[in-house]
Amino acid sequence: MNTLSYKTVSAKKETVERKWFVVDAEGETVGRLSTKIAAILMGKTKPSFTPHVDTGDYVIVTNAGKVRFTGNKVDQKYYLSYSLYPGGQKSVIAKDLLNSKPTKVLEKAVKGMLPKTKLGNAMFKKLFLYEGSEHPHAAQKPETLK
Repeated sequence: MNTLSYKTVSAKKETVERKWFVVDAEGETVGRLSTKIAAILMGKTKPSFTPHVDTGDYVIVTNAGKVRFTGNKVDQKYYLSYSLYPGGQKSVIAKDLLNSKPTKVLEKAVKGMLPKTKLGNAMFKKLFLYEGSEHPHAAQKPETLK
């Protein structure tokens, strides 16, 4: 009986190799961009993906304030927050949030796509958002992601 035996290799946090990627968000739609960023942060683009280990890479997003929404979402979409006090619900329209805190739009979109656990929080810390086209991570030699 000649059978090949393959062994599934489970990644460990000590053996994970991380890369740095730069994404230019100018003119990109929020949802499509954030799904790609979330997949990279989780490590789903790697063959060594393991659900219980943070195998993701670092992502630097430049021009985060120049993202766009499709349709009428920029006027109709609103973000809710709640202070846990009675009557403490606040809402902000997407256009106002883009004007006041441009990086928050992508931040909220990506965070919503990551796991709601300690592992998800660790993945989110590998995301760096910048309004302009400059970033201070040149020493990491990041690759440009299309």
